[in-house]
Amino acid sequence: MKIHADTGRCVGAGMCALSVPEVFDQSEDDGTVVLLDPEPPGAREAAVRRAVQLCPSGALSLSP
Repeated sequence: MKIHADTGRCVGAGMCALSVPEVFDQSEDDGTVVLLDPEPPGAREAAVRRAVQLCPSGALSLSP
């Protein structure tokens, strides 16, 4: 699984960073998403999928 983040679409809500801080963070400059681990291990798949669903701007997506 690979995470894609569209920082141009991100509104800096921080739901991803709050949900899975091992995978997501926020830029100190503008609050947009920062991927710490774009290909997280399978053990985090459920949490990452939930974070993608929670993203209010739809800036996050997944690919196999």
